[in-house]
Amino acid sequence: MKLVRFLWRTTLSFLSTVLIAVLLLGLFFVYRISGPEQLDDNFRISQKQTYLESLAPTAEDIAPRPNIILILYDDLGYGDIGVGASGLIKTPNIDQLAAQGISLTDFHSPAPVCTPSRAGFLTGRLAPRAGLFNVVFPSGSTEELFFSRLPNPDNNTRLPADEITLAEVLKAAGYTTGMVGKWHLGDRSPSLPNDLGFDSYYGALYSNDMEPFAFYRNREISVQAPVDQRKMSELYTREATSFIESNADQPFFLYFAHNFPHRPLFVRQERSGQSAGGLYGDVLEELDDGIGHIVASLEETGNLDNTLLIITSDNGPWYIGDAGDHRGRKGNTFEGGMRVPFIAHWPEQMSGGRTEAAMAMGIDLLPTVLEILQLPQPTDRILDGTSIRDVLLNGGPTPHDYLYYYDGDVLFAVRDQRFKYRGPAGVMFFTDQMPIGITAPQAEWLFDLEVDPRESYNASDRYPQELARLRRAFQAKVAEMEGNQRGWN
Repeated sequence: MKLVRFLWRTTLSFLSTVLIAVLLLGLFFVYRISGPEQLDDNFRISQKQTYLESLAPTAEDIAPRPNIILILYDDLGYGDIGVGASGLIKTPNIDQLAAQGISLTDFHSPAPVCTPSRAGFLTGRLAPRAGLFNVVFPSGSTEELFFSRLPNPDNNTRLPADEITLAEVLKAAGYTTGMVGKWHLGDRSPSLPNDLGFDSYYGALYSNDMEPFAFYRNREISVQAPVDQRKMSELYTREATSFIESNADQPFFLYFAHNFPHRPLFVRQERSGQSAGGLYGDVLEELDDGIGHIVASLEETGNLDNTLLIITSDNGPWYIGDAGDHRGRKGNTFEGGMRVPFIAHWPEQMSGGRTEAAMAMGIDLLPTVLEILQLPQPTDRILDGTSIRDVLLNGGPTPHDYLYYYDGDVLFAVRDQRFKYRGPAGVMFFTDQMPIGITAPQAEWLFDLEVDPRESYNASDRYPQELARLRRAFQAKVAEMEGNQRGWN
């Protein structure tokens, strides 16, 4: 009888412990999925508004200002178009812009994945500054739960409303602003395209592998999910050319952020099977068709000469695509993950047919536009980018002492024009049969990109002074970010 009572008490004790553990886990789970709502800093928003009001133009300011078109492809590799192209994929319209314009051979995305990279392009700030350093997922989705809320409920899931975007700057300066394509900086106010400077918006709020994948016109659904992605390039090009033609008589800014060539890949039937680059090549060749239509619209409206048109990518290629003669792909901070094509075309101001080797990054776009338009920078925050106007117009040297390579909010590498330092970290290792990779520890590395652009050989023993110098720069940046991550003045 005693044994029975002992077993009963032991069982009850065990069950109580399990129940308490389950309740605690449940409370933890609820806290993680509910988490604190992302809040915006009203004081910073008021400072932002004061700055934007200071940009109001006079009639003399508006008249000569160039139109600006930023075309940002998704996962386009350095070697897919332009000077690094292999020749398998035919892009005659893009090639012509490159031949008549400028190609930067050492241009980098602000991050190796899409959301933080797009934040960097639009704000001129590195991902930790802009407060959005991870990929965001549809609100309420399983992906958001497991990749955002559970790992850290404090992670932002939209671009903070206190950030200043390129669209807001140009709208304040008298431009009509429009966006076509992939937003991926949040799916709710106050962080939708129409909240952050765009007069008009048509496109998808996420990557084309996320659900529900619908098209929006401004704040309302225009094409119900699931969108037939075979028609995506056609619809996007039509919207882009319509925006150009509707705003031909005033300065305009068009941000054309295509979802392709991010997977899954789709193409019109007429384009299917036409490229030596397979389906990926078919998609790129259809994207090139769209460039032809955009250039034709600019010519027909008399705007080609005074339009600064930029073509680039949000990061390196994913599973397919050509990273050029570089190590790595999307998702890592080797050159193949972040060195991307960059073509600029502005006949009225740029002598064409040039390639420039000055290193630059997507965070330079906002400061460059500010200098071109002779507008002041905001004084309440740090802009990590630097104007490359002199590089584009005059073939000047890089304005950067260093470029910084972040993945999330972690600094992995720093480089100057020749050397690249990679701090002690792990490098992913896996074989084809391994379902999940492992992190292989590494010591610090130094690459001499002048002779080793593939980052294949550690040169730290050959250049100990350069190693020490770049290590100091790396450590200084880490300390700076720890002290003032959002970069407020």
